[in-house]
Amino acid sequence: MRLLPIALIVALAACEPVVVDEGPAIAPLQQVSSGPKLSQAQALRNFRSVAARIEPLAERVCRQRDPSINCDFRIIIDDRPNQPVNAYQTLDRSGRPIIAFTVPLINEARNRDEIAFVMAHEAAHHIEGHIARQQNNAALGAVLLGGLAGALGNTSPDAINTAQQVGATVGARTYSKNFELEADATGTRIAAAAGYDPLKGAQFFFRIPDPGDKFLGTHPANADRLRTVQRVAASL
Repeated sequence: MRLLPIALIVALAACEPVVVDEGPAIAPLQQVSSGPKLSQAQALRNFRSVAARIEPLAERVCRQRDPSINCDFRIIIDDRPNQPVNAYQTLDRSGRPIIAFTVPLINEARNRDEIAFVMAHEAAHHIEGHIARQQNNAALGAVLLGGLAGALGNTSPDAINTAQQVGATVGARTYSKNFELEADATGTRIAAAAGYDPLKGAQFFFRIPDPGDKFLGTHPANADRLRTVQRVAASL
């Protein structure tokens, strides 16, 4: 698999409020051994095996959710050099959803459950319409903050432009943490339906940096994400 030309990458996923059913109190998910780091060859075999199972299921869930959108997922490897441990969902110029994994992330995953959880999470971003919702939030933030600057007397073009840029950033990021939790919830369901263990897959969170609860951060704290996965898995 090869990465699409960068010119075809048009947007990343992000934000809007989501209500997650809290349900009964559940003990925190405990870290368990995920096994040793795999060879690159075995890691790639795991990736391809998981993609073959997750892709058709994600497409079926997508079409059931909204038959009007493009649900023809393409799962690729981002093999550009010096990429971080990362996976992301985007669209090509035709609107086809792309799920990309960097080589370091594939190498970091210790088992197929972890790959499946991350892959299902990224598919969920498209299924939940996060790219369009992020763009709407950014546009609304730009309009509101730009209008506020004008109302407060800052009517110079530079001041209005700066306010609009800040507003777009705030609008795009304000709900991005909720988008991530929503994708975790839907991704948990997809991974489980494909025959993988989302709780075992969520062990991946114990090995990545915790973003905490930073103002305007794009990702929620790992503990919040683990709780979401555990609650949804318990309800299945």
